[in-house]
Amino acid sequence: MSTTISNPEMRTGATFRNWSGSVSTSPSAFYYPATIEEVQHIVRTLPAGRSVRTVGGGHSFTPVAAGADAMISLDKLAGIVRIDPETKRVRFLAGTRLHRIPEYLQPFGLALANQGDIDVQSVAGAISTSTHGTGIEWTGFAGTVTGLSLIDASGDRRDYSIDTDPDALRLVTVSLGALGVIVEVEMQCVDAFDLLAEEGAESLDTVLDTWEERSRAVDHYEAFWFPHTGRAMVKSNTRLAPGAPAPGGEPKVRGRFTRFIEDDLIGNGAFAAALAVARAVPRATPKLNGIAAGAMAANRYRSRAHDVFATPRRVRFHEMEFAVPLEAGPEAVREIRREMDRRNWLIPFPLELRTTAADDVALSTSTGRESMYIAFHVPKAMNPHEFFPPIQDVLHAAGGRPHWGKMHTLGRADFAEMYPRFDEFCALREQMDPTRKFGSEHLKQLFG
Repeated sequence: MSTTISNPEMRTGATFRNWSGSVSTSPSAFYYPATIEEVQHIVRTLPAGRSVRTVGGGHSFTPVAAGADAMISLDKLAGIVRIDPETKRVRFLAGTRLHRIPEYLQPFGLALANQGDIDVQSVAGAISTSTHGTGIEWTGFAGTVTGLSLIDASGDRRDYSIDTDPDALRLVTVSLGALGVIVEVEMQCVDAFDLLAEEGAESLDTVLDTWEERSRAVDHYEAFWFPHTGRAMVKSNTRLAPGAPAPGGEPKVRGRFTRFIEDDLIGNGAFAAALAVARAVPRATPKLNGIAAGAMAANRYRSRAHDVFATPRRVRFHEMEFAVPLEAGPEAVREIRREMDRRNWLIPFPLELRTTAADDVALSTSTGRESMYIAFHVPKAMNPHEFFPPIQDVLHAAGGRPHWGKMHTLGRADFAEMYPRFDEFCALREQMDPTRKFGSEHLKQLFG
């Protein structure tokens, strides 16, 4: 008995732009499949010699999702497929946005093991680019994947599981969409938890001198350094079971209105105003950064994990981020500071410093080693190509690996030295997609 597959929604004349505005493309066709069968239909009926790229939240700063021929949006392919309450594994449709997951998991008393500070990405996009949060005992999203399914170049479904072939799963998890269209992702979740957040400002030198010690002392540690100042904002988050008492007494609970005031009006609003002044009067940048660093009062509050991990990002920017071996990270930050001074740069955006556990995912930026992540930003109005190349040189020299979704200019020869299984991945890609049905100019730079 044959099954009739409805044609997926398709638009022509659409333009794709990523979140930061650094990437723009007008594919010949933009598809919005609502089922896995529709994804298979798209791949199987793609004209010979044409390529298709898949996009989730469009938050990558590189053209990793951009396609000149056809593109597939995962927005309609969202939600939970199934939950195993015994193992706490949850299987999601690939287009599920991270910010929707807490409400999906709340009835089951579960949560993602960790999150980053931005949650607009899709599940598939987050794992495919090795997106991460912070916490020396926790991996990035890719390290929590226990299974996935993708549609290959023939339009067939391939299923991978940590139970049946963990080696194969770890090879395909971070793939940048180069092997096929990911349609389902299974992740290891945990019991729901709160976070006790403690924030304040400290000396940058002290933070760097004690970086590893601080990272191991709390569950989730990160810092933001304002260039041209000696101060850094530090954030320490401690995991607590819901209802469990907080050490040192109960802090305030941030309600929705308080979060709006602190994050949107004070955080994003004041920051946007400061960037506007810095753009108009660049020489005011050090003074403005000093005011921002000095204005950070000690803050202590408690909320559900995702309410603390993620914060709104209303100010658009360009970003470069490298995962540096943990022990080399602090000195790399100092070298960036020296490089900025040598070049007399005026940077009005803070550097973000985070830490993650090692994992065994082949193309994860933390594969095989604990890492310090160093993120360098400039506002959207500034040209990143004037600043990022020297920073890349510093981070590359320190043994850093670039975030797959953030700006860099490295290529296949560089990655072959960074990743023990890189050539194995390229060989698998050659086997699975020899005609480059899922290819692009950007992937040619990365994989040859």
